[in-house]
Amino acid sequence: MNDHQSFYNLLIQHRYKLVTAESCTAGLLAAEITSVSGSSDWFDRGFVTYSNESKQEMLAVKSETLEKFGAVSEETAKEMAEGALQKSHATISLSVTGIAGPDGGTPVKPVGTVWFAWASKGLFDTFALVQHFQGDRTSIRHQATQFALETLYHKLK
Repeated sequence: MNDHQSFYNLLIQHRYKLVTAESCTAGLLAAEITSVSGSSDWFDRGFVTYSNESKQEMLAVKSETLEKFGAVSEETAKEMAEGALQKSHATISLSVTGIAGPDGGTPVKPVGTVWFAWASKGLFDTFALVQHFQGDRTSIRHQATQFALETLYHKLK
């Protein structure tokens, strides 16, 4: 997203508060968001839940979900987004969980597979999308960060 200020102005204009729940991006999303002075006006907090245990403890992701679908799945991404919303003072949440590589990929979920979910308090129903990014670990994580913010911006516009 090249025009971060438009996105931030939109959040401020509507008095939305944002929370993030990150796995594969490991805080890059929160770092990108807070790179702007004054972001505390609309950014509530960020959860970095790299392990399955942290997803369960911090975001109330169900062990059954992780066992049945895995950490990189639509179901887990949605539970992460909804859990972050419930455990914060935010009105909007977004979550990211994926395989940045170079290891960890499978034929069903290759390296570059990233699930995203967005939830809100009364603005829209929780929804999730999967993307398949190319490149090295750093590139995949940065692409995921930009995609998450751009998608939320377009949803709110």
